[in-house]
Amino acid sequence: MKIFSRLYQWTLHWAEHKFAPRYLALLTFIESIFFPIPPDVMLAPMVLAKPHKAWHFASITTIASILGGAVGYWLGYFMFEPWIQPLVTQFGYQERLNLAINWFNEWGVWVVFIAGFSPIPYKLFTVSAGFLHMAFIPFFITSAIGRGMRFFLVAGLIKWGGSAMEQKIRQWVDALGWCIVAAIIVGYFVLY
Repeated sequence: MKIFSRLYQWTLHWAEHKFAPRYLALLTFIESIFFPIPPDVMLAPMVLAKPHKAWHFASITTIASILGGAVGYWLGYFMFEPWIQPLVTQFGYQERLNLAINWFNEWGVWVVFIAGFSPIPYKLFTVSAGFLHMAFIPFFITSAIGRGMRFFLVAGLIKWGGSAMEQKIRQWVDALGWCIVAAIIVGYFVLY
């Protein structure tokens, strides 16, 4: 089944849209608070479509992400008990939240950098940092560094790979997509 090829083509089409940078900023902003899809899935095709704007797109993504992270922080700081804790309980994320709290206790501000740079759900750490009343300035600085490094790395790799990388992605997108789905399913059963 070529589901991922069609999805890839659709994403490339939207990456060339005149409002794509605004959509990228919105997606990135809400991903830092609650949305499950990482902005890399839009950033990469946008850089493929317009490689000369790679650094511009990486800047938009970084700024929107750290602003969204700041909103997530303040939501955790002020609204954890009335709004967020019931959602955590309802969606069964209490164990994940407890793990994030343990990581904060063990690693401090470095966990924000790691979550910002890696594929770990950044939103969980933005809200947790606020809930735990972590100092805002170190949180903001490490978020900016971690997120900036991640998005500029993605944009740089895609720009550097150029059309050769795009052809390889097009060739292998379905196999990669199904491998990711399989990994998610296996990961789910391993964790639960």
